[in-house]
Amino acid sequence: MYTLAVRRDFIARHYLIGGDWGPENFPNSHHYVLELQLAGEELDRHGYLVDIVDVEKHLDATVAYFKEQMLNDLPEFSGLNPSIEHFARILAFRLSKVIAAKNVTNLKIQLWENDIAWVSYSLDR
Repeated sequence: MYTLAVRRDFIARHYLIGGDWGPENFPNSHHYVLELQLAGEELDRHGYLVDIVDVEKHLDATVAYFKEQMLNDLPEFSGLNPSIEHFARILAFRLSKVIAAKNVTNLKIQLWENDIAWVSYSLDR
């Protein structure tokens, strides 16, 4: 199985709701590191799993949308606690819709919110 990964980092803001999480209940920023992993068994006629330029274009557009935003105010988080788990799932579905490589059978998001905490969300396609 081939896996291609591309990373980007950005800052976004949020505050957690529905529980007592101390300082996280108040607006705060995280320096997120987003790693998009695409996997599949077959390469295309050019010997690529996917066109990395196309992947970077979609990843950059996605990061630009969330960068410097208050996640709680975005429609994707309506009614949700803006946890890193929800954020990873939202990113995975958003990127899965725009990356159209037929030979990609799995898309995985790995999202760090600091140097020691990360979550991943994986979609089979």
